[in-house]
Amino acid sequence: MTTKYETHEHDVLIIGAGGAGLTAAIAALGEGAKVGVVCKSLLGKAHTVMAEGGIAAAMANVDHADDWRTHFRDTMRGGKFLNHWRMAQLHAQEAPDRIRELEQWGALFDRTADGQILQRAFGGHTYKRLCHVGDRTGLEMIRTLQDRGVTLGVDVFMECTVSRLLKDGDRVAGAFGYWREQGRFVVFRAKSVVLATGGIGKAYKITSNSWEYTGDGMTLAYDAGAELKDMEFVQFHPTGMVWPPGVQGLLVTEAVRGEGGILRNKNGERFMEKYDPKKMELSTRDVVARAIYTEVREGRGSEHGGAFLDISQKPAEYVKKKLPSMYHQFLELADVDITKGPMEVGPTCHYVMGGVRVDPETAEATVPGLFAAGEVAAGLHGANRLGGNSLSDLLVFGRRAGTAAAQHAKKVAAPTVDAAQIEEAEREMVAPFQNGNGESPYQVHRDLQDAMQSLVGIFRTEEDLRKALEELEKFKERAKHVGVEGSRLFNPGWHLAHDLRSMLTISEAVTRSALARRESRGAHSRIDFPSLDKTWGQQNNIISSQHGTMALRQEPVPVMPEDLQKILAEDK
Repeated sequence: MTTKYETHEHDVLIIGAGGAGLTAAIAALGEGAKVGVVCKSLLGKAHTVMAEGGIAAAMANVDHADDWRTHFRDTMRGGKFLNHWRMAQLHAQEAPDRIRELEQWGALFDRTADGQILQRAFGGHTYKRLCHVGDRTGLEMIRTLQDRGVTLGVDVFMECTVSRLLKDGDRVAGAFGYWREQGRFVVFRAKSVVLATGGIGKAYKITSNSWEYTGDGMTLAYDAGAELKDMEFVQFHPTGMVWPPGVQGLLVTEAVRGEGGILRNKNGERFMEKYDPKKMELSTRDVVARAIYTEVREGRGSEHGGAFLDISQKPAEYVKKKLPSMYHQFLELADVDITKGPMEVGPTCHYVMGGVRVDPETAEATVPGLFAAGEVAAGLHGANRLGGNSLSDLLVFGRRAGTAAAQHAKKVAAPTVDAAQIEEAEREMVAPFQNGNGESPYQVHRDLQDAMQSLVGIFRTEEDLRKALEELEKFKERAKHVGVEGSRLFNPGWHLAHDLRSMLTISEAVTRSALARRESRGAHSRIDFPSLDKTWGQQNNIISSQHGTMALRQEPVPVMPEDLQKILAEDK
């Protein structure tokens, strides 16, 4: 086996090199493990850089009344109480220490007059809580983690896609993948595997996510026997660019609203007064996204089907200092000077709250030796994520996953991998080359995106969701027969043929879960069931693979201890 395939051996293999993957790598290295990080793209190009507004942590540098209890309460309320209480507690308690650690490793933050880390307001947070670097926070975080990881001696495998997890009996034994450049296959043997692959946005037509976000990690876990949880909750960020068409969906950070941006419809009305008069533009993302969508649907949208977001009432120098990336983004891509006029924005598929089901303490999945952290994992955010919680999620649970993966690796013997698994994984990958006159994977992908956008989007109905399931069955059949021409060298069509499988798996999981949940909660809105349902408020949807088909069941939300229930009962 080892002579036929390029093989690498590690104690801990991390798939994904964003904030969660790099934090996990640093933590595992700290435990003395030999660590490898595989990334689909280039190091430093992870989606973490898109999280521009800030990192949520109750440091109380600006609002001195803030503490972890308020952060915990905000997170649970934002998630409509479907969050795993223990994850929300650990996240709120540990986030400030993770920020200080990041600062020790060299991260530079904006400062208060007395030299502390400056914090800004964000939707759904009671206090000013987001530590930031202008509107480039994610970039600073990745730069810092990358430097730290490379200094400590992590092995990095760039432009490498993992197509399957390998197993030794019930436990994880490594991964099989290919180099995107040459198409050569590669085997990674490992005692522990950490998934940090991010989300699913490329299953939707309008998304802030780039080409890497095809649901790989969730599908790898699902195929390996792990469970997925709460997949119906897909967050549409309220503000993506809507014009020109070439940049449709590109993220417009929530920091614009955090710094005083105002939303208006085409009649000049500040419409958030109707939807959340208390919090206005700083309402939670699900509320603002649905508000914009409703304004457009009822004929009050902007020229290109969005709304106007205006920060030009602030001094030009203030805007350029606080939002430098947004200023340049609109000037260069849309020929709009945001210091002089409004931006045109609309909802864009941005983040998935669901994902791999994990243990709160260790981030271990339901398969021994498999761990998951960041967007690929479920539990922390419940039905809707608050802005800024994603970056602190990466730090808190990335660290826990890396530490637990390294400790697991110390306790187990090196796994064995039988050749049959690897040969089957190879056969699966080369199959599209044998479908000479098969359909183009690009066409199947376009049709999938159209179906998910229109049938499983911001507002959902039973009729649409049932139709989506029918369409997905057809897409699955079409995907089996897609054809790829040429060689394995530099072949994006071949890469997409593989990614399609992942996107179809997670699209089915999202649709089945959305059909089952007969209520509206957080990011999941059913027109036919517009209210919260008490029964559904007490249960999570769990997806698993049973004899090759997707099975769905419900499990009760874990019972919260009394001391935490008291915190939730407190008034703001």
